[in-house]
Amino acid sequence: MPEPEKRLDARGLYCPEPVFRTKIEVERMQPGQVITVLADDPAAEDDISSWADRSGHEMLSVKRDGGAVEMSIKKR
Repeated sequence: MPEPEKRLDARGLYCPEPVFRTKIEVERMQPGQVITVLADDPAAEDDISSWADRSGHEMLSVKRDGGAVEMSIKKR
């Protein structure tokens, strides 16, 4: 898996902030770049996965650690 060019720490933020901030960061990236998002909102994994799918970006990985989730997304 490619090294992430960006990291977004959205822990402590709740819907819709994690997906909104992820969208803003991805818009600033070049196609092919990877962002890793950390979140602890229970809805963040589904929200961000759904947004990435609708937007045509590739979800590279999802890792859960206790109440937090780490998602890597490749911009298309």
